[in-house]
Amino acid sequence: MGGWPPAVRQKVCQRGSTWIKPSFLWMMYRCGWGTKEGQGTVLAVEITREGFEWALEHACLSHYEQGLHGDRATWKRRLERAPARVQWDPERDLRLQPLPHRSLQLGLTGEAARLYADEWVVSITDVTPLAHAVHAQVRSGDLDIARQLLPRERPYPMNDELLAHLHQ
Repeated sequence: MGGWPPAVRQKVCQRGSTWIKPSFLWMMYRCGWGTKEGQGTVLAVEITREGFEWALEHACLSHYEQGLHGDRATWKRRLERAPARVQWDPERDLRLQPLPHRSLQLGLTGEAARLYADEWVVSITDVTPLAHAVHAQVRSGDLDIARQLLPRERPYPMNDELLAHLHQ
């Protein structure tokens, strides 16, 4: 299996949390196409399906949602104990404007961050040049070319029961 270099692994495990953002365009929104301060390198990290699903199974929704959680105090206790948290953010288009559907963001802490760093990583690819190439096409107005450069993304096939505790 691939993995993090030791110095990076230590930072992943010692930070408060690390986030998995499965959507390329949402990541571009977050990092400003790799131009934001401290976010000049964009990495595509492939992890095992087992690891991803373990994190989802052990995750808590990052915000209280009436009807999904018994009460606010119960949700808060679960959130504090959970090694992973999920938030659903608007997906983004090529101009990084919000779309009407949401993308999953998966935050890892404690045990989940350690498992991610030590066991789940299959490969790490620097996609900074791709981010810059897509952004250049968007800036020049060539959205069709930009779209062709995007990594292929498809819905993640999974059992609805796995996500039942994370949305209504």
